[in-house]
Amino acid sequence: MSTLWPLIAELPLTIDGYALERLERDVSSAFTRVSTVVRLSGAGSEGVGEDVVYDAADQDVLQQAGTSLPLAGDWTIASFCDHIEALELFPEPPQMPVSRRYRIWTYESAALDLACRQASRPLHEILGRSPRPVRFVVSLRLGDPASMAPLRARLDAYPSLQFKLDPTADWSGELVAALAATGAVESVDFKGQYHGTIVDSAPDPALYERVLRELPEAWIEDPHTGSPEVDAVLAAHRDRVSWDAPIHSVADILDRPWPPRLVNIKPSRLGPLRDLFAAYEHCEQHGIRMYGGGQFELGPGRGQIQYLASLFHPDGPNDVAPGGYNDPEPAPGLPDSPLAPRPSAVGFRWE
Repeated sequence: MSTLWPLIAELPLTIDGYALERLERDVSSAFTRVSTVVRLSGAGSEGVGEDVVYDAADQDVLQQAGTSLPLAGDWTIASFCDHIEALELFPEPPQMPVSRRYRIWTYESAALDLACRQASRPLHEILGRSPRPVRFVVSLRLGDPASMAPLRARLDAYPSLQFKLDPTADWSGELVAALAATGAVESVDFKGQYHGTIVDSAPDPALYERVLRELPEAWIEDPHTGSPEVDAVLAAHRDRVSWDAPIHSVADILDRPWPPRLVNIKPSRLGPLRDLFAAYEHCEQHGIRMYGGGQFELGPGRGQIQYLASLFHPDGPNDVAPGGYNDPEPAPGLPDSPLAPRPSAVGFRWE
């Protein structure tokens, strides 16, 4: 029986209207990130969520459609979530099916913030949990061609940083050895579970063998499965595998090719609040370690996932670094890991 969802399900919620705000920034993965902040207002308060759908065309359509959704009324969190999940949130079909979950998260996270603020309580108090310092890693690609320069520039400024890196076919033995020598590689993301995206990667058993040999302590995120050559390399390293892209629900956790030790519970990828809290609960009950992941959030969405990490998996390899680390050239003075707890006095926000 669920114990987390009932703590928020019956929170009362009044919505009078909403507004949209476009955000845009060039980020370190060599693309321009566009997101949209949704501001729900009601009873003198405002709740915020961030739409992290990746395709700028989908963001453009959202903003062009304006505030046309029927959201006004008196709800509970449960009834509002039922309502949102029954609506067509895309005026045109999204570029990627998973974007529907991202958009559900946008509105439901904003509703949770607003309901907590209208109740004059912070989320952690409602859940009966205490925020703890959040350990984070910095997600980074090493350029084309790959080199130590992007990582070295960040380590020179922030010597204690740990990283999640995306191996690519041009990672030479010398480069991997240099990475290992830094002691700063927490995990390697092979992008082997993405299909039909710009980050898809081909199974390369030589690359796997090289990386797994030189980085024996690193987590192995989203390896390819079903390739006999890669499967053979992975056979002795299953305890190091973590899963990210395939995880949208408890059913997906249960569907892994072997019982997982570590999974990324990425709030926007889970989407509905019910599914998110069910996943947290399942992992806690079955001794599965968790971490959080971001989507290059530009606004309040990054603080919200840091807040959740502080409540459910503060010690994991959380890919929730402050947004400044995503800039092509991070500025000085960014917070180091772990992040001190910074929950707002009321609501679902990280100050």
